[in-house]
Amino acid sequence: MTIATPARTLAGEQRIAFHNVSWANYLQIFHALPQHRNSRISYDSGILEIAMPLEEHEVSLRLIERFILALVFEMGMELKTMGSTTMNLDRAQKGAEPDCAYYIQNQPQVTGRNVDFETDPPPDLVVEVDITNTDLDKNRLYAAIGVPEFWRYDGKTWRIFVLEDGEYAERDRSPIFPIAEKGDLYGFLAKAIDGEIAAERRWRDRLRERLDR
Repeated sequence: MTIATPARTLAGEQRIAFHNVSWANYLQIFHALPQHRNSRISYDSGILEIAMPLEEHEVSLRLIERFILALVFEMGMELKTMGSTTMNLDRAQKGAEPDCAYYIQNQPQVTGRNVDFETDPPPDLVVEVDITNTDLDKNRLYAAIGVPEFWRYDGKTWRIFVLEDGEYAERDRSPIFPIAEKGDLYGFLAKAIDGEIAAERRWRDRLRERLDR
């Protein structure tokens, strides 16, 4: 049988991890879970992790998404938002429900229909908020799925990873949004404490100033 590590009751997420789980058993558990749930389930290399996001996690995630949507809009881009859609790949025996995923460059290929992760390209950008420790190697997981750009935020630090030769290399700027600096997100998150709409308005004004130069 599988072995579970104790759930961690911390500020960002509650997690429970099961080790020595086969891909077939993971799929059985996945299909037995209700479709509408608040938890996220991921699988890689025999580890099945279920994460239950708490307030700090969700607030950070929604603000980061607001930050991204402002970038997309002001830069005149288009996107397909995938949210936490389950990405199960039989060929790689990997499964993930990211905090949020987006098609941006490849949006024209998947717009207007359901995505087939076995045949369609992976999302161009995946965002994960991991405030508590995770038993999964998220970098290895999303690199194996082929996600070109992966953002991780731990409540303090924003890390940007870009896929190169099958592995992630950390970068100071996002290739998708080179106009944005790391300080922009930190400032946005800090200002949003006093008002999310006001913080977004200031962020959009700053973007327009840069784009007009």
